[in-house]
Amino acid sequence: MFFDLLWKGIYLVIFVVNLYALVEAVRTPSQAFPLMDKQTKGLWVGLLGVGTVLALSAVMGSFALLVLLSLAASLIFMLDVRPAVRGVSGNRNEGPYGPW
Repeated sequence: MFFDLLWKGIYLVIFVVNLYALVEAVRTPSQAFPLMDKQTKGLWVGLLGVGTVLALSAVMGSFALLVLLSLAASLIFMLDVRPAVRGVSGNRNEGPYGPW
């Protein structure tokens, strides 16, 4: 019982990470991806969309093993692709003395 709830909590956290990465990928301009020598926006949105659906289904009780693959895709996007394309998009919150 305890371990079932623990895994549900882990799957819920993975779902939130996937959803956040998906929203960030959708918000990023498509020109920024090839400019920074990353894969296309369509590929990342597709991968993260499938990962988000898999993570949600794991929270509901199925496809639990595939959630690890969706977490890997989200982490690659968040740790490698997003920082690279954010610098290109110009969507920074910069104050008079630098970013804040």
